[in-house]
Amino acid sequence: MYNYSVATGILCGEKVPRVWRRLAATSTGVWLVGWWQHLHKKRSAGAEPGVKRVGVFHPYCNAGGGGEKVLWCAVRAMQLRYPTAEVAVYTGDLDCSPDEMLTRARQRLNTAVPRPVRLVYLRRRRWVEAARYPCFTLLGQSLGSVVLGLEALFSYVPDLYIDTMGYAFTYPLFKYLGGCRVASYTHYPTITSDMLRRVASRSAAHNNRPAIAGSRSLTLGKMLYYRLFAWLYRLVGRCADIVMVNSSWTEEHINEVWQCPLRTHRVYPPCDVSELKALPLLSDGDASPAPDVGAGRTRRSGKVRIVSVGQFRPEKDHPMQLRSMYQLRQIVPEEVWDNLTLVIVGSCRNREDEERVQDMKDLCKHLSLENNVQFRVNISHRELRQELQQGLVGLHSMWNEHFGIGIVECMAAGLIMVAHRSGGPQMDIVEESEGSRTGFLASDEDEYARAIAAILRMTPAGRRAIREAARASVDRFSIHEFEKGFLRAVDPFFSKS
Repeated sequence: MYNYSVATGILCGEKVPRVWRRLAATSTGVWLVGWWQHLHKKRSAGAEPGVKRVGVFHPYCNAGGGGEKVLWCAVRAMQLRYPTAEVAVYTGDLDCSPDEMLTRARQRLNTAVPRPVRLVYLRRRRWVEAARYPCFTLLGQSLGSVVLGLEALFSYVPDLYIDTMGYAFTYPLFKYLGGCRVASYTHYPTITSDMLRRVASRSAAHNNRPAIAGSRSLTLGKMLYYRLFAWLYRLVGRCADIVMVNSSWTEEHINEVWQCPLRTHRVYPPCDVSELKALPLLSDGDASPAPDVGAGRTRRSGKVRIVSVGQFRPEKDHPMQLRSMYQLRQIVPEEVWDNLTLVIVGSCRNREDEERVQDMKDLCKHLSLENNVQFRVNISHRELRQELQQGLVGLHSMWNEHFGIGIVECMAAGLIMVAHRSGGPQMDIVEESEGSRTGFLASDEDEYARAIAAILRMTPAGRRAIREAARASVDRFSIHEFEKGFLRAVDPFFSKS
């Protein structure tokens, strides 16, 4: 289809990037140069004068988590600021129409966009499924994203490509083959120095199997693999023209790996803090008892609800929450324990997530917790608000959580958070200093149990002081602040002709 005459024509007459002019002089580059010309003409043919075309890459845009909140708030912000722009979303949710997608975003994420959104359906999403790559998962998913990215690029060629899921290996495709400007919003780096240290220390985790952690030679091999992958990740990541990150922790790691601090902007993700802060803060007696754990009695009778909010993914480490409840049972009186309920709220993306929920229910039975744990799966935003308003304690257990939208929303609703002592919760959200405490941090089930017990021992006035301090601290994570930061980062794309 493409030959040397095409390449020669490009070299002689057309304004093309330097990299393609060099490639056109080689036989191996002729095919790529031809496709560049094809995509360039395709974008020009479909463009209306003065209309910017924006393609947002989010293959799981119907998942209902924090990443999807970022997606739809970003779409909303662009539609309001740039009413003539055409915004399209690349999605692998083939069973969902645009109207159904936006309805679910409104119901589950409380986010409504002002105008219809074009959905570009991707049929090769299976190429980025972790289950497809039992070994070398990071590399497999990243190379799989190249396949998915090619499908996206040839389906819709935007002027501005925005990746909101962290598929950095798609950036060179859109930048060099598609001739697009590239922006990224990174929630979690694909690889970090923390991951390298965990493998080097031979610590077993969800991304480091016990068989590898227990073998010196396999650990060495994985270290070499991780270092090679980190080098590739740096190459593709630096193709982004503008980099947005969701927390101080993510910013630190992205700057360490990609080494482009002047292009990096910290934009905290959008949290429904205004709406949740408007909820009446139930009196301590209405929300819970004030158990005197040390004395072995409760001063009032009542129920205490501990609420956990997060997608049912392995890295969220919900089993630690169940083990923490088991440890808590050992240190509180039986009458206190009988009034405790852990409510685990989350969304399932697929069958694997549903299997995880069933595994956790089985673990509850094994630990004799089934009477004290409830699972609320894929509930509406209205139901989530009700759960948050009824809770006293919030629970979060992910190691190196990049940010933690659920943590912020729990704090805005008036819950006392017990979050993992790492990542975004430690660096950006929870303050433990006495006199300005907004929550508690813990790193294992024993610490979690002791923190919850400490909250139960506190006086109603002490608990209320923490709840009010937490509420006052979350305005910097509002939807309004997200929209301002996001638009400030992408505005140069729209202001250029």
